[in-house]
Amino acid sequence: MDFFFRIAALTLLGTSFVTPQLMAASGLMRDSVGARASGRGGTNLGFADNGEILLDNPGGMVNLNGFELIECGGDILFTDMQYGDADNLVTDASDNPFPMGQLSLIRKSADGNFAYGLGAFSQGGFSAEYLLNGPAPFTGQRNYKSMGVLAKVLPGVSVKMTDRWSIGGALGVGVSHIELETPYTLQSGALAGTPTMLDLQQTGAGLAWSVGTQYQLTSATTLGVTYQDETRMRLGGNARVEIPGLGQTYYDTELDWVWPRSVGLGLQHQACACRRYGADVIWYDWSGAFEQLDLKFRDPTNPLFEAVAGPRVDEAFPLFWRDSISVRMGVEQSLNNNKVVRMGYAWNRNPIPTATLTNFIPAVLEHTFSTGYGWKVAGYELDLAYQFSYGPTHHVQDSLVLGGDFDNSRIRTHAHWLMFSVMRRR
Repeated sequence: MDFFFRIAALTLLGTSFVTPQLMAASGLMRDSVGARASGRGGTNLGFADNGEILLDNPGGMVNLNGFELIECGGDILFTDMQYGDADNLVTDASDNPFPMGQLSLIRKSADGNFAYGLGAFSQGGFSAEYLLNGPAPFTGQRNYKSMGVLAKVLPGVSVKMTDRWSIGGALGVGVSHIELETPYTLQSGALAGTPTMLDLQQTGAGLAWSVGTQYQLTSATTLGVTYQDETRMRLGGNARVEIPGLGQTYYDTELDWVWPRSVGLGLQHQACACRRYGADVIWYDWSGAFEQLDLKFRDPTNPLFEAVAGPRVDEAFPLFWRDSISVRMGVEQSLNNNKVVRMGYAWNRNPIPTATLTNFIPAVLEHTFSTGYGWKVAGYELDLAYQFSYGPTHHVQDSLVLGGDFDNSRIRTHAHWLMFSVMRRR
């Protein structure tokens, strides 16, 4: 397990030191991982030309050209987010570019009928940081900061069942880190409605697995199907809580967190020797994962808190997210001298109801446009990609979140991605 944690940490470069702003478009899950798939709109389920296929559809690993593939990639995220409410003019979030990375190694047997691989991927997350006027009794400028990240470390195998059909699976670990620093109103239990200042940090891991298949419908068209199971975690950590009249205390905390399961269907079509098209549709089970967040506070260090609230406080934060669909389309065109250009588009249904939308999880991106460029140098395959994601401005009238802090608020989010990868195969 320590080995998995070490590799996962490599995919979250700078997480502890740099504040990311938004890491996802399909809810909290990224539209794509890796420069090659990102350049063509995130389409990857029917392809077998990059190391990220281990994450997206492990059934395609055995269809890679050559007998070994090593890929290393990195991303840099820039955002433009705004928030405003009755107590705050429209305010820009802090904008700190955030680096991420992924690594993958895939090898095939001598006869080409079996493949195995190991990869580490930064697959999703969220974050925002604002300096806003807080609600009573915490008036004046306060820090509103939230952050959550998901990395997966996945060993996987793939087998060619027939000349046209292959299957595969991956079984590993997902690692998450969650932070929240903000004025906060307790949402449940005997203390519901109590205003607090909250500083929370949680870390944990859970089982991550997926299965996938590819089938060559014709000599030019490949179908890909994949299922990724939910990654359920019980995160542990601590929290500093301040309540007017009681002072402050530290709690041991547990947070139940679920990253959603998904089912994807994709096609890759070779229109001619120099042009390929891709189309993917992916369903995310957000309603099963994000109905509410359950948080347990235990063993306060301040005896006054235990006298008033007892040794344990159970908190449930309402979310009521709905399921999401991601539709992705892309094309790549081969040029002379081993060069490739790519373009793509992805549409995502916003899973967050207006009544529970807050600046804690501003994952409301709906449209993503992308372009990419690839070339070969001295046996290496290099890829660059750019993505621009945006969504409409969302207005919240009467929030279901107790405390009134998010009533009559508005949120707008844009994101820019720069991605690169280096691949070597033989």
